[in-house]
Amino acid sequence: MALNPAAGTPDIAAVVEAIAVAERHRRLRFRIIYAATWVVLIAIVVAALTTRFDWPFLADWWRFILAGAEATILLTVFSISLACVLALLGALGRLSQNPVANGAASLYVSIIRGTPLLVQIFVWAFGLSELGLVLPLFWAGVLALGVNYGAYMTEIFRAGIQAVPRGQREAAQALGMPDRLLMRRIVLPQAIRIVVPAIGNDFIAMIKDTSLVSVIAIQELTARASSAGRQKVDIMEALLFAAVVYWVLTLVFSVVQERVERRMARGDR
Repeated sequence: MALNPAAGTPDIAAVVEAIAVAERHRRLRFRIIYAATWVVLIAIVVAALTTRFDWPFLADWWRFILAGAEATILLTVFSISLACVLALLGALGRLSQNPVANGAASLYVSIIRGTPLLVQIFVWAFGLSELGLVLPLFWAGVLALGVNYGAYMTEIFRAGIQAVPRGQREAAQALGMPDRLLMRRIVLPQAIRIVVPAIGNDFIAMIKDTSLVSVIAIQELTARASSAGRQKVDIMEALLFAAVVYWVLTLVFSVVQERVERRMARGDR
């Protein structure tokens, strides 16, 4: 340990620097081992799965399958946008003192959470036709996913709104701020910051759940993989390639989510 020549005491600056260097080395070593673990495990899985892999088939069909990723992303973006709007309205309804709004929001959450998503997809795509309402299949899928996720996210938004300290609301009300302005300027900005991680997780989950709309012939990633695999009787190769694309999409959006969370956390720090 370095000593201060004048006082014979440890040089605090040198000690702090040594600790910082050791911490950086520890983090670097952790990252290297972490990355190496991924590489080794992925290599083992790939070697096991591709022992009898039909590479010529994949060379011919990968572009066709990958083209479905565009529909997958669009479905996810439109659906999560609709889900956020419905979740916010549902949360406000659940917190409302108005019995009609509260009852309607609670019924919406109960019905959607109490029925399978696959059934809801069929209702939006085919069931409404008996009432004279025929929706394009893409938008039927968006409505099914958005309405379903909106019910689950309602509780997330409600918890986020309730997490805002009550004292802030009381202070704003004491200053004569109207309830609508209070909600828009004080409560919602903080609540959104709280629920962003949960929204990001639901967005990533929805990327994978878009595969369910393949049952109504929407040409997203899973539908194209199944179609290509059936034509050449190479269903395993096609589905494995689709799985890899889903995985890459989740990795990309996970990084985006992490950066958004860091940016929104700057205010807290």
